[in-house]
Amino acid sequence: MNLLRLKATSFRNLTALNIELSNGFNLIYGLNGSGKTSILESIHYLSLGRSFRTNLSNRVIQYQADSFSVFGVSMDETGATLAVGIEKFRQGKIRIKAGNDVTPTQAELARVLPLQLINPDSYSLLIDGPKLRREFIDWGVFHVEPHFFSLWQRFQRALKQRNASLQQAAPPAQTKAWDVEMVTSAQDLAQLRRDYLQKLTPLFFIILAELIELTDLTLEYHQGWEEGRNLVEVLESNFHRDLMQGYTQFGPQRADLVLKVQGSPVQDVLSRGEQKLVVLALRLAQGVLLRDLTGKCCIYLLDDISAELDSERRRYVVKYLAKLEAQVFATAVDQASLLELIDYKTTKMFHVEQGVVLGAEKFPPLYGHKDR
Repeated sequence: MNLLRLKATSFRNLTALNIELSNGFNLIYGLNGSGKTSILESIHYLSLGRSFRTNLSNRVIQYQADSFSVFGVSMDETGATLAVGIEKFRQGKIRIKAGNDVTPTQAELARVLPLQLINPDSYSLLIDGPKLRREFIDWGVFHVEPHFFSLWQRFQRALKQRNASLQQAAPPAQTKAWDVEMVTSAQDLAQLRRDYLQKLTPLFFIILAELIELTDLTLEYHQGWEEGRNLVEVLESNFHRDLMQGYTQFGPQRADLVLKVQGSPVQDVLSRGEQKLVVLALRLAQGVLLRDLTGKCCIYLLDDISAELDSERRRYVVKYLAKLEAQVFATAVDQASLLELIDYKTTKMFHVEQGVVLGAEKFPPLYGHKDR
């Protein structure tokens, strides 16, 4: 799924953004603070309903505005177009648009616009808590397993009710009544995650080998409770401990993806640059698997690509994304840093200054180097 057009109103410092996009590479350059990253952020909002820069929507809304809006026209693999949009108000209200659907959800927007972000904070996937890594896994399962989201919602409802009963110190029978519902969905959820990672892992190692040589790197999926034990037994044996803590300590809500090098966590062994390459390989592998399993291509946002990757690795990434036929949005401070990226498919280059897109230059396919 690609974006054909992007509009944004009262979003950050962007001034009446309204641009036609390339279905290949969209290269955006401008000084720091000019608004180039805000364009990527607006696309991120359109897909995922949140920013990758702040948890506070009010910081995104322009001063004296009551809300911001982002709208786009997308096109799927068959050529069908769909109007999508999101509007967020200071009071917290949200409006979502997806074609003629009168009650679309954010999940529907995410399904329409599968998106991957690679930016200077990408390494946080490895060094921050397991929540980000669960979200990484669930992004992939969500886009390849149609019934995943309803299963995930079922589990979350049961978990919420069980935790509420624990916090209120309700009678044990009342709390345990939620165990059956929670366990049924939990086991299916864990299996879907496990199956997805089994498909993703070989692709990840193939891509990683092209980016960096790492020996003895392993990926371990921890389901959130002891392997080989039934979750019913685990919940029963830890009931009084859960009651004391006021929440459920075991289950898929505690799952994690653990990466190690020679038995040690990657953050203790790899440099910051090496960690970023590992995350890049994971993100690219997700795009490959999405295409292989569904025929869909995800959108890639590459923020400050020249600072993140050296020239050789940039060329590899660009070739790989071109092979995936992915739509790409890449930013850099200066135009020169992006020129080597214009050789693939139809490319547009945008210059942003003080929140204004001054113009767009369109490059034909295979512009420049003829040997690529």
